[in-house]
Amino acid sequence: MRTLTIGLGAFGLAAAALAQPADVKVLAAGSLRTALTEVAQAWEAQVPGRRAVLGFGASGLLKDRLLAGEVAQVFASANMEHPQALAAAGRALAPQAFASNRLCALAPAEAGLTSANLVERLLDPAVRLGTSKPRSDPAGDYTWTMFERIEQQGRPGAFKTLSTKALQLTGGPASPPPPADRSVYGALMEAKRADVFVTYCTNAVSAVREVPSLRSVEVPAEVNVAARYGVALLNGAGEPAQDFVRFLLGPAGQAVLARHGFAAP
Repeated sequence: MRTLTIGLGAFGLAAAALAQPADVKVLAAGSLRTALTEVAQAWEAQVPGRRAVLGFGASGLLKDRLLAGEVAQVFASANMEHPQALAAAGRALAPQAFASNRLCALAPAEAGLTSANLVERLLDPAVRLGTSKPRSDPAGDYTWTMFERIEQQGRPGAFKTLSTKALQLTGGPASPPPPADRSVYGALMEAKRADVFVTYCTNAVSAVREVPSLRSVEVPAEVNVAARYGVALLNGAGEPAQDFVRFLLGPAGQAVLARHGFAAP
C-alpha cells in the first residue's frame, strides 16, 4: 500500500508539472511592439513548446488593468513608475530597467523641420502638434516634461502654450486602437491629423520606414527627455516567465532591442 501511495504521489507531481501553462502572457508598452515581438520569437525558438502571448498598449492603461485584476506574468513598461506602482500594491516584484529611448519629432519632409528650428515650429500657433496622452501613456508624460524644459530655456509661457495646443491623439482610454499591421504614428501623419508629432525616436523611425515622405528629427539635447523602460514579474509568474525576463535582459534580448533603436537602460 505504501508503494502504491508513493507511486500515485509521483504521478500527481508529474501531472501537475505537465499541466503548468506553457504560455507566458506579456503586457507591454506599444512602443515595444516590433522589438518585443522579435525578442519573443527568439525566446520561443530556444524554448520549444513555450509561447509568449503579447498584448500592447499605453503603459498607464495596462498598469490600471493589472491593478484591477487582469492576469499576466510579465509587464514591460515605457517607464519605471508604472511597474513600481504594481510592486508597491503587492502585485509584482520590483522592476528592472531594460532599455531607454529618447524623443523625436515626426513631420513631412517638405516641412523643413530641423533640430535647430523645432522649438520655434512647435510654438507657432499655426502648427498642429500631435502627442500621446499624459498620465495614460508615458510618451505623453515625457513630452510634457519637454514642454517644461522649453520654458526653462528662457521661453516664458511655453509650457501652457504647448500643453494647451497639443492634440492628444494616442495613448488615452478613448483613443482608437492602433492598426494591427502598421505604425499608428505613420498612419496619423499620413492622414494629416497633425503637422508635427512628438514621440519616441524608435516610433518615429518605424513611421518613416512605412511612410518615406516623413522625416524624423531628434529633439534638441537641452530639452530632450530620456525614457527609461522597466520590466516586472507579476505575482504567480512561474519559471517560463522568469526565463523570458532573463532572456530580455540578457545579451540576445538586448541585441534585438538595439537593432530597433533602443539604448541600454
